[in-house]
Formats: sequence, C-alpha cells, structure tokens
Amino acid sequence: MRTTVGDTTQPCPQCGTEVHADGRFTTWCAACDWNVDPEQPEEEPGRLERRRRRLARRHGERLLAEVAAGGVLRPRRDAAGVAAYLISLAVHGVTATLAVGAVWFVVTGWGGAGVVLGCFLGLLAWTLRPRFPGLPDDKPLLRRTDAPDLFALIDEVAAVVGTRGVDTVAVSTEANASVTTYGIRGRRLLTLGLPLWEILTPQQRIALLGHELGHYSNGDTRHGLVIGNALRSLTTWRYYIAPASNPNLVEAFINLVYALPRSLIQGLLMVLDRLTLRATQRAEYLADSLAARAGSTEAAAAVMNRLLVVSSAVSMLQREANAQQVGRHGTTDQEPWHGLWERLGAHMESIPESEYERQRRIAALRGHSVDSTHPPTHLRRQCLLAGTPLSAAVVAASGRESGIAAELSEPRRELARRVVKHGLGH
Repeated sequence: MRTTVGDTTQPCPQCGTEVHADGRFTTWCAACDWNVDPEQPEEEPGRLERRRRRLARRHGERLLAEVAAGGVLRPRRDAAGVAAYLISLAVHGVTATLAVGAVWFVVTGWGGAGVVLGCFLGLLAWTLRPRFPGLPDDKPLLRRTDAPDLFALIDEVAAVVGTRGVDTVAVSTEANASVTTYGIRGRRLLTLGLPLWEILTPQQRIALLGHELGHYSNGDTRHGLVIGNALRSLTTWRYYIAPASNPNLVEAFINLVYALPRSLIQGLLMVLDRLTLRATQRAEYLADSLAARAGSTEAAAAVMNRLLVVSSAVSMLQREANAQQVGRHGTTDQEPWHGLWERLGAHMESIPESEYERQRRIAALRGHSVDSTHPPTHLRRQCLLAGTPLSAAVVAASGRESGIAAELSEPRRELARRVVKHGLGH
C-alpha cells in the first residue's frame, strides 16, 4: 500500500464531500470532479496536429468496441496501407529524379550553367534522401557481451511476442522506452529510459519489453524506412517553401508562386497521415496485447498507470538537478547523485492512489496520449482490461534481476551523475 505524505482532509467547496489533500499534488474531489484538471491544456497548434488527436480518439474508441465485442486484434494489410506505400514510393521517386537530373546537368555542362543547376539539384536531393539512422553517441550503449542477462531476458520476451531480440541497448535519461533500427542493414536498437525503468517492478519491466519488441512483430509501418522517410521528405519540402511572414513585394510574389506546390505538399502530408494513422493506432494496441502476453495483463495495465504519473518522476529528478545548481542543502557532498534512482523509486511509491485516479480522469477528459500518433492512454488501458486477463509467459526471476542490476550499474551511475549535474535535457 502506498504511503501518503502530508495527508489532510477538507470539505469540497463544490459539493461538501470530504476530500483528502496531499500538499505535493492537486487537491480535487472524486465525487463531483471539482478541480480535477485545473491546468487546462492549450489548444494544439496546427490543423494537422488537432486532426491527429481527433482521429486517435475515434480509432481508439472503435478498436475498444471491437475488443469489447469479443474481437481479437491482428495486424492488417489493407488498401490504405498499399496506398500509403505507393504515395511514399512516388515521393522517393521525385528525390531520385532530382538526383538523376543533377548528374545529367553536371555531365552535359550547358556552358557552365548546367553545372550550377546540377549542383543545386544535387544538394536538394541530398537533403531529401532517405536516412538510415546511426547509433546515438550521447547515451551509454550495451552489447550482448556487456549485458548477457539483460539480452537473455530480451530474447525470451521477443520469442513470446513472435520476433527476434535486439542488437544494441541504449540507456537514456528519458522517461520513456522505444525501439528503432539503425544502419543500412536495419539492425535493432532498444532504448531504455532509466526514469521509467527504475519506477517499474521486474514484472512490469517484462511487460514494457513486450510492448516495445511487439512493434517489430506487428507491422508498424509509419516509422519504417519507406513511409517514415517519405513523411520526413514531405516535411522538408514544406519547410523549404513555407510562406515568408510579413513579406515585402518580392517575397509576396514568391509566396504566390509557391501557393500551389505548397498546397499539394500539405495535401500529400495529410493524406499520408490519414492512411497510416489507423494502422499506427492498431499497432499500439497490438503492442499492448503483446505486453500482456509477455508480462501479464496486470503488469501491462500497471505500466500504463505509471505512464500517467511519469511527469511526477520527471519533476522530482529536475528538482534534484536544481538543488545541485544552487548548492545541494549547503553541504559538501561530493556525490549528490548517489542513491538518485532509489530516491526516485521511493518518491513514486509515495504517490497516493487518488493522484492516479485523477490522472485517469484527466486522460479521459483530454484524450491523453504520449504524442499525437499514440492512442489515448485511458482507451489503451480500457482495451487491455476488456479482453481476457492473461498470465505472464515470462516470469521475473530474482537471480536474473540481480544480474541485470549489476549490468546496468555503470550506466545508472553515469546517468545519475548527468541528471544531477546537468538536468534531464543532457
């Protein structure tokens, strides 16, 4: 049971119900929702972002209804996915045409003018080219030989969710976890954010790994090389021909000339976004179901609860960094980062259940999600709990957990030092 710090009671000013107040968190009333969301979010900028939010909620509600009716979520290859690939290939075709044209103009010369034009087209094509991300150079990296117990757990979870393990693990100060590929050969990278990893139980960590590795097995195409790079190319085009603000006469003319291609690019972005968003939403729900299969439904739901209050973990770590900047408690402590992750765990365990419930209600009100491409968290949790409860296919073992802790000990020290000295932005 969680402990509550500074717990007091007071009557609700709206309905008179007795409410419990913890000075660290917002005081609110569960009976009438008084003050449940005192900091209303600002409207998301841009039509595309607002539209994504609406579609995320709509798709989430449909998928929830599908599961509640006894349906089973599976990856789908539909007409929208095929259309998205065709549009993406056309976008890459334009880039390839620019590259070929650049070579042709440079070779033919055209009295020198062709060389200039060819160099310009070549530079443009280079900025629009598909990218193959490399390994991060600002995070501790672990290979199989560095962390055999961690990789053994990852491999076991990967087998349960129907995929293979990863080639590299990066450890970061982000309160998140993610998977991606790097290099031309498409090697796999798992990024574990310690602020999230450290506040989860061993079984919840297995569910988290199940979710992330599930993205490799469920056909999440939006972040793949073909569609992902097409979206990036279109975004780059949009940046190049964005209208000048407060234009002079020449800039106003250029804005007018670019109006048609700008509308075309924006339209392609919106179409490609709509074609892929539903598949991306389904991929998140599928990853949630794989998290439940690997770590149990209970553990997967608990991870979502932690995500609702992860901002409290971020705030606590930032306070530690701020305290160091002003001279931590006026002491001569040479290692203020020592025990940082233990203090974070204790802080998270002290969060009262009322704060979790408040965040769940805010999620329902706002349609909370990690970003505009993720389904609202409260719908993901409802969808997970609507299905048949699953027991864990991979069970945390104390011996392996102690081995993983030893393997992460050096990254834990390094990142704790970095957080306290520089904050979470480094």
